[in-house]
This record gives sequence, C-alpha cells and structure tokens, in this order.
Amino acid sequence: MKKIIALLIALICGGVYYHYKHLPVQEGRFNVAGVVTVPQRLLDLAQADNNSCAIIVKNEADVPVAIKRVVNPKFPLEFTLGEEDLLAESVDGDLKLEVQINKHGQLGIIKEGDVFGNVEGMISAHTKGIEVEAGKTLGKVQLAKNVKGNFFRTAAR
Repeated sequence: MKKIIALLIALICGGVYYHYKHLPVQEGRFNVAGVVTVPQRLLDLAQADNNSCAIIVKNEADVPVAIKRVVNPKFPLEFTLGEEDLLAESVDGDLKLEVQINKHGQLGIIKEGDVFGNVEGMISAHTKGIEVEAGKTLGKVQLAKNVKGNFFRTAAR
C-alpha cells in the first residue's frame, strides 16, 4: 500500500512539474535588456570605486518610468529592467533610455567627472539587445595653451 501511495505522489509531482515547465512564459508589462559599454578613454573614470551606474527609462515627456542602479559597475555591463524597477503604474508609448555613472548618486544632475550616454532613438517596453555607450563626460573647461591674454576677450573684439 505504501508503495502505491509513493508511486501516486511521484506521478502527481512529475505531472505538476511537467505542466509548470511547459506553460507559456509571461513577459509582463515591462521587460528591457541590453548592455552598457564605456570607451577605453573613460573606463578608469567609470569603474572608479564607489561609483554607481543608473539605467534610466523615461517616457516621451522625459519623466522617469523605471530605474536600475548598479554599485561599483564593471563594463561592459549587462542589464535587465523588469516590473520590479518600474516607478509608474503604466508604461505606454515610446521610451528613452539613458545611462548616468557617478559618485554623488544624484540622478538628472550631471557634474564634472560624471560619465553618461543614451540610446539613439526610441525603445518599447519589451526591447531586448539594447546597446548603449556611456561615452560623454564633463570636465574642466581650459583655455588653449600658448594663447596670449584671454582667448574669449580676444575673439570678442
């Protein structure tokens, strides 16, 4: 009797497992994935200690709808944003994707030493294989060397 019950339990468990494994996968209402790259000239700056990399998805009105942060990122950085990263109830229409890498942690504020970039064009709520290069930075504005006087005053005359 015990063998029959054990066999029935095994068959039921096997059937449940088989059924679970063959269900269609639900993507959800938001699933975006890709890779962030940084050019070699900015790699040391982008991978500095205590940096954070924020992947920001915005709607057409530039309002953030999803954000994913990675502390101490190493590049190339593969990312996936899902429903757990959403800030908004609904995600409709075309979307923009931006990347900001910085030490100060403030999003939307670009300071000297920050590395940033964005995807050209628009994406949808289910775009995969996104490639975004964080290849821009703000640095100190310096006058060209070997220029007599202030270049800007000279040019204004």
